[in-house]
Amino acid sequence: MEQLVDLGIVSTLPDLYRLGVAKLAALDRMGDKSAANLVAAIESSKQTTLARFLFGLGIRHVGEATAKDLARHFGSIDRIMEASLEALLEVPDVGPIVAHSIRGFFDQAHHREIVEQLRAAGVQWSEGQGVHGDAPRPLAGLTVVLTGTLPTLSRDEARELIEAAGAKVAGSVSRKTHWVVAGAEAGSKLDKARELGVPVLDEEGLRALLAGTAPQEKT
Repeated sequence: MEQLVDLGIVSTLPDLYRLGVAKLAALDRMGDKSAANLVAAIESSKQTTLARFLFGLGIRHVGEATAKDLARHFGSIDRIMEASLEALLEVPDVGPIVAHSIRGFFDQAHHREIVEQLRAAGVQWSEGQGVHGDAPRPLAGLTVVLTGTLPTLSRDEARELIEAAGAKVAGSVSRKTHWVVAGAEAGSKLDKARELGVPVLDEEGLRALLAGTAPQEKT
């Protein structure tokens, strides 16, 4: 990446998504295979989450936790870009300094242009209605722990769905845990859940829980 910047091949984030194998392979110490691998990695990064996209923009004072709070609260990048200071201050843990930083960032036309260029390059993520929408929050107030590998959902995707439904995703199992969602190679968290009598779900059970129906526990 540093070499690409030094050579003037990449000057903005959207430039990364315009690179081709031929251009990369022409660089010093970059063969066809390495170039193809880099292009494939860049292509796969087009599928992301709103929180990760927001964090990746590099807004001053917006770390990963704040990016998640903003994504959960507003549900879409457009609502975040248009949010007033008053609206930003309604987000948990966002104070005046962070709110002014976000507002100042998106008040600059070239930052908005970067967002639009990334969208045009194919970078995409799921968006929702945010906390002010009409979407149901069937897991409000609950704590869920994820462990193992689920069949179709990545860990980040499962976390986004659970948090969007109102639940907190914790990193460890305790007596305060309401559900453990376990996939393949679940390990010690699954053992701890069984020891404490915490209900365990598989991915199908998680989807039922998110739909507001009674899930079948994993055996």
